[in-house]
Amino acid sequence: MPKVLITTVPFAERNSFPLEMLSSNGIDYVINPLGKKLTEAELAEMIGEFDALVAGTEPITDYVMSRAPRLKHISRVGIGLDSVDLLAAEKRGIKVSYTPDAPAPAVAELTLGLMLSLLRSVHVANAQMHQGHWHRHFGRRLAEVTVGVIGVGRIGTRVLRRMRGFGTPRILVNDILPNLELNREFKLEWSAKEDIYRQADLISLHVPLTPQTKNMIQKAQLLMMKPDALIVNTSRGGIINEQDLLEVLKSGHLGGAAIDVFNQEPYRGELASIERCLLTSHMGSMSVDCRTRMEIEATEESVRFLTGRPLNSLVPETEYNMQRQNL
Repeated sequence: MPKVLITTVPFAERNSFPLEMLSSNGIDYVINPLGKKLTEAELAEMIGEFDALVAGTEPITDYVMSRAPRLKHISRVGIGLDSVDLLAAEKRGIKVSYTPDAPAPAVAELTLGLMLSLLRSVHVANAQMHQGHWHRHFGRRLAEVTVGVIGVGRIGTRVLRRMRGFGTPRILVNDILPNLELNREFKLEWSAKEDIYRQADLISLHVPLTPQTKNMIQKAQLLMMKPDALIVNTSRGGIINEQDLLEVLKSGHLGGAAIDVFNQEPYRGELASIERCLLTSHMGSMSVDCRTRMEIEATEESVRFLTGRPLNSLVPETEYNMQRQNL
């Protein structure tokens, strides 16, 4: 009987269909017994007897794969591939699938919610009210600020569409591969990142974590921004240097930040001491519908592989090429 290790947590909490799918196809499974994001060592210790992996964001390294002689398929619940050594998988003949579209609507909506919370200091007022303090904060409307969006792929484009109802007058965008077709749908200004840092009142990040984007925003970039600028990161931890953000916020620069993703998760750092820094627990994809769709799509891929059927959501060659370029 083929065996699947499910490491992502939570899994099938709101919809048991992925587990039913495995059972009905005669596939045995084990759900992450530690109930948390696994370390490299924990995953390496656990993975030896499994044929397929339904994975979260834990590090799936060459070392991990070397401890998994039966492993032939990895199915990522989500879109980010920075945790998967694709070249090691390719070398070992391990197929890799992912679910790139499933989480996008939920991440885009959380992003918009974080934007509005920052603009109106909702998070600050909430904390103050819980402490017994009544203070009415002046804020800004989305229609009255300049928004910068760095990365306009699946999620960034959805953020633009959701902002449109607020009548945002000026949107600066940046992407390494500008999609000029978007100009038919939106009134956009394609800009250098440095121009976005200097001109935008509100900046939202939607880029993958790569060697080029790691620490993309450090102290120098943060200090380029307006004194009351706001920044949102729902993409990947490591794109904003957390220590630099802490120091800049402590200095009084920036109106606030909203961070959903961190270098180390669960996050236990000092940003939690900054009142105007809104922190959420990597929950961008955690709407019931999107999370369920991610789990079902990832499980379907494992079932297809283990029952000898063609895969529908293989990671494209461009992702492998990106990792090759970074060697």
